[in-house]
Amino acid sequence: MNKGVIISRREFLKISATSAAALTITACGGGVGTTTARPIKIGFVSPQTGPLAPFGEADKYILDAVTKVFAAGLTVAGVSHPVQIIVKDSQSDPNRASSVAADLITSDKVDLMLVSSTPETTNPVSDQCELNGTPCISTVAPWQPWFIGRGGVPGQTTFKWTYHFFWGLEDIEAVFADMWTQVPTNKVVGGMWPNDGDGLAWSSDQVGFPPILTKNGFTVVDAGRYQNLKDDFSSEITLFKSKNAEIVTGVMIPPDLGTFVTQMSQQNFKPKMVTIGKAALFPSTIESISNGLGDGITSEIWWSPSHPFTSSLTKQTAKQLADAYEADTKKEWTQPLGFIHALFEVAADALKRSASIDNKQAIVDAIKATNLDTIVGKIQWTGQPVPNVAKTPLVGGQWVKGTKYPFDLVITSNASAPNIPKGGATKVMPWAS
Repeated sequence: MNKGVIISRREFLKISATSAAALTITACGGGVGTTTARPIKIGFVSPQTGPLAPFGEADKYILDAVTKVFAAGLTVAGVSHPVQIIVKDSQSDPNRASSVAADLITSDKVDLMLVSSTPETTNPVSDQCELNGTPCISTVAPWQPWFIGRGGVPGQTTFKWTYHFFWGLEDIEAVFADMWTQVPTNKVVGGMWPNDGDGLAWSSDQVGFPPILTKNGFTVVDAGRYQNLKDDFSSEITLFKSKNAEIVTGVMIPPDLGTFVTQMSQQNFKPKMVTIGKAALFPSTIESISNGLGDGITSEIWWSPSHPFTSSLTKQTAKQLADAYEADTKKEWTQPLGFIHALFEVAADALKRSASIDNKQAIVDAIKATNLDTIVGKIQWTGQPVPNVAKTPLVGGQWVKGTKYPFDLVITSNASAPNIPKGGATKVMPWAS
């Protein structure tokens, strides 16, 4: 979509009961004692097509929902403003993400940029905002690939315009290790880390998995950086078999996970644990793996219907949001659903607290002062682990045969966030039982 999708007054008419009522709400906004001014423009960039498209699967649902919430406008400093959300598809391409972000800044003149889903999207968009002095809130990328991957140095660097909320590699390392200690293995771990922003961070000798796993008694077999969309993983599988790896981990894109797991089965390599970040998050990816081989795969869980949090925008609980999504789309809930919703929660809260939408520094000041309970937990930039990052809780879980849907994602590790309830214990992969 080269020109994006602009959710503006005309489209507001479509979501309301009558055209007259919608026009009044849009034009007049926030009620008694307010006046109406120019629209607030919010840019939103995410991967809606390409190999990272599962991250954007719930975008349309969330955009429809928040458009209804924003139909009455947002009141900033006593003035009601209609809201325009201008959506751009990164097409899973970092160069495209950078380009559409530049368009949103220079052509559409957005007041606030929102961006989600993997460093390949969040980083180039954040860089454009930092370069052009545009407030930006990002999510769904571990904080190290987002911060360090953009040249940030913890303890030394502070970005002025770009703020991020998510968890970090230290959290996922703890979650994966906790799941692995629930089953008996030889603690030999094969690492599948690609040559991209996530793969370089996850395999790093400084902040990645190898030093932490080694410290905790695991032996790491690193197969080296591979190129995404690879069609033959025989060399990696042969290496892991030769080292008797009983655990395989990595951070793969969705198409590669299916190829890799299928080829493991074909080559009779059946480790006890297959724990994959990124690709294994989505029911659509697990279902697409041939012969039901997605059964038993483990992964991180950033958000689920079991999370005990409530939306500041709609007052829905996590379960109510997931149930509504499933009822409306006839699809199983997916983890980005909660975080895309939270992205707009934080945006609305910051804009409403801003002294002026015509002052970008005022918007940034409001973002920095955020202290908001959202559907993914509390979002607050406290200065830790770095000033531009707010951390959210992380648990882990396992895909098992489902009842309503082919597979269910069950929380099996909550040591790092005990307020999020477990649904079961981690078990070995069925093919290794």
